[in-house]
Amino acid sequence: MSNLRAIRPVLPILIAAAVMLSLSFGLRQSLGLFMPSLTQDIAVTITDFTFAIAFQNLVWGLCQPLAGIFADRWGFRPVMVAGALSYVAGMALLTNAEGAIMVIIGAGICVGIAMACASFAMTLSVTSRLVPPAIRSTALGVMSAAGSVGAMFTAPLGQFLESYYDWRIGLAGFTIVALIIVPAAWIAGRVDKEAPLELSANNSDRLSASAAIAVAFRHAPFVVMAIAYFVCGMQLVFLTTHLPSYLVICGLDPMLGASALGIIGGFNVVGSLFFGWAGGRWSKQVLLGIIYVSRSFVLAAYFILPPTPMTTILFAAVMGFLWLGVSPLVAGSVVEMFGLRWQAMIQGFAFFSHQIGSFFGAFGGGWLYDRLDSYDLALLLGVGLGLFAGLAQIIFALYNPPQKPIPA
Repeated sequence: MSNLRAIRPVLPILIAAAVMLSLSFGLRQSLGLFMPSLTQDIAVTITDFTFAIAFQNLVWGLCQPLAGIFADRWGFRPVMVAGALSYVAGMALLTNAEGAIMVIIGAGICVGIAMACASFAMTLSVTSRLVPPAIRSTALGVMSAAGSVGAMFTAPLGQFLESYYDWRIGLAGFTIVALIIVPAAWIAGRVDKEAPLELSANNSDRLSASAAIAVAFRHAPFVVMAIAYFVCGMQLVFLTTHLPSYLVICGLDPMLGASALGIIGGFNVVGSLFFGWAGGRWSKQVLLGIIYVSRSFVLAAYFILPPTPMTTILFAAVMGFLWLGVSPLVAGSVVEMFGLRWQAMIQGFAFFSHQIGSFFGAFGGGWLYDRLDSYDLALLLGVGLGLFAGLAQIIFALYNPPQKPIPA
């Protein structure tokens, strides 16, 4: 109870951060719904669209460490508000797109920058600074769950507006929703005054950015976690980008894709809460490996069977449970290893590996489909790499439990 009382004064900041994360992640995760209509209506191929989403992930990954450095130098508020404004600009450009260039700038560059500045890493860093260590892992799970709520709202909204009007109206609705991220980011930026960083002598807090990076990349548990994170991005972005199109190809109702993304968002909440709680009790590294292996088995089972509405709903529910549970585990691991000051930056380097995987999941899946007229090879690669990464993560964590590096 004392821990809960301690966070009561900062609840408005945490709620605003949750709203910012929920909307930014929900909008971005739902963009795949517009791929069939957009590519049929303007001079954009599936490869062009998936390249824009893939490029978004690379921009997000490249900018994430920089956003962490800028937040340390200038504060969280200006960085997060700039990201929110970039989101609005990206949605507006995508709404008015007439060709591949505007799709790439809007969905790729602008949304990528926005996700680096006003999404997971920044929100989880804000949370880590505001809550006591005793409940930090659970709080990170709760905050990660907030990222799932947005998809439950944005995916059905986008599909409804597209079905009853057209894809431009759907994206115009997304632009209006993105405007809400701006005040949420401003309020969440109060963390700069409410939770000034107290430097600790027993972690990387007192190091410069370059020295903290060097310590992180010499720390084997972090390196293994970052490499395995590649597969996480590849599997998840492949699904968010290609699942709606796959269902249409199989002759199923287009609304099923939106329903599946919404169900993934709903079960994300349960999974994030569970793995946030579990990360405070068991090895975060082992739990990460279990998630990767479990996802691979679920992917294999779903795509081996003929798709039906029932199997799609069950698949979405199980994958949703396994989806965002990685976020509190990775964020909590980074804090345990390196401290709070450089959390967003160091987590950003791990996330860059995730985003390289996301690039291959989005663009690689579309590229292979265009050439083979099938998703089979892409799925085989996703399942195989997921099993390898998950088992490697578990084995390394069991035989080399992570220790906090003590900088000289």
